[in-house]
Amino acid sequence: MEREYMEFDVVIVGAGPAGLSAACRLKQKAAEAGNEISVCVVEKGSEVGAHILSGAAFEPRALNELFPDWKELGAPLNTAVKRDDIYVLKDAGSSIKVPDLFVPKTMHNEGNYIISLGNLCRWLAQQAENLGVEIYPGFAAQEALFDENGVVRGIITGDLGVDREGNPKDGLYTPGMELRGKYTLFAEGCRGHIGKQLIKRFNLDSDADVQHYGIGLKEIWEIDPAKHEQGLVVHTAGWPLDVMAKDNTGGSFLYHLENNQVVVGLIVDLSYANPFLSPFDEFQRLKHHPVISQYLEGGKRISYGARALAKGGLNSLPKMVFAGGALIGCDLGTMNVAKIKGSHTAMKSGMLAADAVADALLAGSEGGDQLNTYVEAFKASWLYEELFASRNFGPAMHKFGPMLGAAFNYVDQNWFGGKLPFTLHDTKPDYACLKLAADSKKIDYPKPDGKLSFDKLSSVFLSSTNHEEEQPCHLKLADASIPIGTNLPLYDEPAQRYCPAGVYEVVTQEDGAKRFQINAQNCVHCKTCDIKDPSQNITWVTPEGAGGPTYPNAQN
Repeated sequence: MEREYMEFDVVIVGAGPAGLSAACRLKQKAAEAGNEISVCVVEKGSEVGAHILSGAAFEPRALNELFPDWKELGAPLNTAVKRDDIYVLKDAGSSIKVPDLFVPKTMHNEGNYIISLGNLCRWLAQQAENLGVEIYPGFAAQEALFDENGVVRGIITGDLGVDREGNPKDGLYTPGMELRGKYTLFAEGCRGHIGKQLIKRFNLDSDADVQHYGIGLKEIWEIDPAKHEQGLVVHTAGWPLDVMAKDNTGGSFLYHLENNQVVVGLIVDLSYANPFLSPFDEFQRLKHHPVISQYLEGGKRISYGARALAKGGLNSLPKMVFAGGALIGCDLGTMNVAKIKGSHTAMKSGMLAADAVADALLAGSEGGDQLNTYVEAFKASWLYEELFASRNFGPAMHKFGPMLGAAFNYVDQNWFGGKLPFTLHDTKPDYACLKLAADSKKIDYPKPDGKLSFDKLSSVFLSSTNHEEEQPCHLKLADASIPIGTNLPLYDEPAQRYCPAGVYEVVTQEDGAKRFQINAQNCVHCKTCDIKDPSQNITWVTPEGAGGPTYPNAQN
């Protein structure tokens, strides 16, 4: 098919912290050199920030480098962290507050801010546009564009107006465009679907440990002003997940933003073993714990969302470059799990890649080569240093469980500064950690009370998720018989529980036969199914542009 095309020096996929930082840096470098570099950013969400649910503890290190005058430019960093409260939750009613002295250094947040990351991305997009970057929200990158030599030459955006069977709808069909670039940077976020394909195609992960993931479930609440303490950060480990054992681990957070808003969430490691576990329901019951409920009672829930996060760290990083482009941010997997932060690391990876691209273009390159200077700059940067220091954090938690893992990390971070002379590895993929249903205990989740805890459907409603009707299902089964034929008898089909949006259901028909139903309309693009399916049978692909959640972020 002949497609329309546009040509740029650089095409960037994804307008999150990594993609936008790369775009800004490219334009800054071009201006410094008195040259022109054309940059295009495509974003599948309906607007910049649509797929980023607000609420993050943010370290400004990369932002200080990118825009040293960010305060004057009005960056939305309004709430400095004033205190960290860290608890171990022993059971549904009791807890131990961890003295500051025993908290790993990486968990301290002095000098950081509690922000709406969606707002920061919108601000970064504004700076990028002021510098001359072209940003196209509502355009989903469908696939990478390769030339006859297998070099990446840009992307193809998804077709619009296609029915469920893949046929053009009358009067509505618009074929996707080719956006050609001398270099293409992929900043799709965790488990980006083109990033995943590129890792496989170019065998980028051949020397890396398997990637590990968590699912982060998050809500924004407006709370009683008397209970609000602007700048307070609360973290918990333990209940409702394992306190000592290492089968089902994770931790929660509660951050006090401005305007009497808090963001509360639970991260469940996707290495969990019990197929009956439902991350959504664990999160709902967490909010009833006195450590959390003391803030939320009497408040109002404004938004809900969920997203997978890549937490394998340095050990799991694939090769970063291939002919014609590079992976940046969470598409690469740069989150620092020891800090529970990935925004500053994503930004820095985007800036390092942009420096390499700009240097090549300004030296007259026509693109298509491997950006080895990006890899070299990464290894010489504070980003590498930071990821190296926290390389044992995740494997220690998986190997030793929350309590002993935390003790190990305390020694590693506070006594040795992350420089222990050995590296722990965790080589078992998350999906392979599930035990059989027959060997697992069912979990009796309490019914939601409609005040602190809620059901999935009313939660999904708050994410404003929507997909154009009658488009091809973006959740692809390699073999349609596996959910009922294999996953149901072995694991009681865990997709009906690990999905935080109720996309997957096992429906009993009138004749008693079971059917696997996919409610793709509900999908909040978290990617958990793509990661956790024990048969690795589900692939998440990009739906039509502008589909998915439009998170009503905490906007001032």
